[in-house]
Amino acid sequence: MEKYIQPFIDVCKNVFKEFIGSELTVDRPYFADMKAAADWDISAIIGLTGEARGAVVISMKKELAIKLTNILTVNQHIVLDDEVVDAIGEIVNIIAGNVKKNLEESFKLIISLPTIVQGREHEIKWPHGQARIICIPFNIFENDVFNLSVAIESVKGV
Repeated sequence: MEKYIQPFIDVCKNVFKEFIGSELTVDRPYFADMKAAADWDISAIIGLTGEARGAVVISMKKELAIKLTNILTVNQHIVLDDEVVDAIGEIVNIIAGNVKKNLEESFKLIISLPTIVQGREHEIKWPHGQARIICIPFNIFENDVFNLSVAIESVKGV
């Protein structure tokens, strides 16, 4: 499984360095409890289909989403408005698109358009019977944290 998770870590580091101009540090990935409530305000979800299926989800607090959007755009935001939602969706889209390229040796993948879920302590409903969900916690700036959650399983017997 590590060979499938490492591309997500590498791509996240590269995307945030290139687009945000900031280094990420990675905490230890862990298997998520599907029933545990998270303390996030916004999540962007990309579905994966093809020779593997699953999803990639980036989740964070609204303050970090706003800070990232302010860096990416010339506008200053103070709430989770449409531009902030679009920016977080675009970040997960860039991550999933780049990981897709890295995983193409193993799987031919199709990625969906981003779906955004927002609201304090929202819950992502993962399909039952799907691959285990691996959460990769990242630290950015001095004390901001976000998670990249990945569930991917082969449907071609790899």
